[in-house]
Amino acid sequence: MKRPDWTDKAAGRLALPRYHCRMDTKLLELLVCPVTKGQLDFDRENQELLSRSARLAYPVRKGIPILLENEARTLGDEEIDKLAALRPPL
Repeated sequence: MKRPDWTDKAAGRLALPRYHCRMDTKLLELLVCPVTKGQLDFDRENQELLSRSARLAYPVRKGIPILLENEARTLGDEEIDKLAALRPPL
């Protein structure tokens, strides 16, 4: 079986597939915040899963959500307000 060629010939460097650009919507429906068991929102730009209830942002690395409290960053008031404007609370 031949391995795929991921080299970017024009740039002369390795160009890996961009699996991490999207989050599977089915997976997102199943995942919950490990701290509060609340719903998570996906921030595509920052590659993070956001928990309003815990005020935490969990990183997504190479398409894999890292749902560990010690890996998460705390969300600021502005970020919470912006998230609330996008999706009203339940």
